[in-house]
Amino acid sequence: MRITQGTFSFLPDLTDDQIIAQVQYCLDHGWAVNIEYTDDPHPRNTYWEMWGIPMFDVPDAAGVMLALADCRKAHGGTNYIRMSAFDNTYGWESLRLSFITDRPASEPGFALDRQERGGRQIGYTTRAYSAMKPEGERYS
Repeated sequence: MRITQGTFSFLPDLTDDQIIAQVQYCLDHGWAVNIEYTDDPHPRNTYWEMWGIPMFDVPDAAGVMLALADCRKAHGGTNYIRMSAFDNTYGWESLRLSFITDRPASEPGFALDRQERGGRQIGYTTRAYSAMKPEGERYS
């Protein structure tokens, strides 16, 4: 199962040249770029671990790609890595772009748990198969 979160999630994985183009677009618009990683990509897990600090004053995409390369060395193949671009312009002050740059070789996916509730109501919860293993062992 392929995790689909953020922009470009239904497209094939971006190449480094495509990532550079996206990062440069963000920087040209004055957005701060940051890199995050996690081994639990549940849709409600919005708090991924941040790699370094947000890059507010990076002039070109090469600096961001250097940070991405460092993150890939430390967490590539075992974690999801995503880039986010934050627009601090008055009135926006939120993310403008977020996309996954790297993912584990095997993505176990999610289970859908059904709960029957009072009054004939039915509720659903998603549960990541990877979360059944302890942190650090989920994709090994």
